[in-house]
Amino acid sequence: MSDYYDAFEMSPVPAPGPDAVPPEPFRGIYGMPAFVTIPTSDLAASVDFWVRGLGFIELFSIPGSVVHLRRWAFQDVLLVPAASVPEQAPAMSVSFACVLSQIDSLAEACRALRPNSVDGPRDTPWTTRDVEVITPENARVVFTAAKPFDPASPEARNLAAVGITPPGFARGDNEDHA
Repeated sequence: MSDYYDAFEMSPVPAPGPDAVPPEPFRGIYGMPAFVTIPTSDLAASVDFWVRGLGFIELFSIPGSVVHLRRWAFQDVLLVPAASVPEQAPAMSVSFACVLSQIDSLAEACRALRPNSVDGPRDTPWTTRDVEVITPENARVVFTAAKPFDPASPEARNLAAVGITPPGFARGDNEDHA
């Protein structure tokens, strides 16, 4: 028996597809289930890159202490002042969902602001198209967009082999959950 079940209704991420429309930035205040804190030695430059390059909004700021950025619900970043930042990006990354129509424009916007900051886009074995960006703070940020599901693809077979099938496709014992 599989413990996986369809719970997409709790996510702001739209169903994958070439016509998927991204949600508007979420301006509500909620208890954040997860967030990223990123130290920066130039708060203004960091805010500018995250807003103009990565598509975040400035939700609020406490001058000299923190700038709270957000895209969709549950995509929260806190920029905090620091004396310095690492000289190179760590191997670790943080990923944010987006839709396919945003990948190329996000990469172009980041390249326009920081020419050598972008790697990709590239397709993954788990049915996404990703672009990796190194921010001015040397954070490694990945934007990932789900590609349309092809049940005959190698990616679909790999996912099915570990018990993950999409709604409406041979769900087996997953359909009684939730």
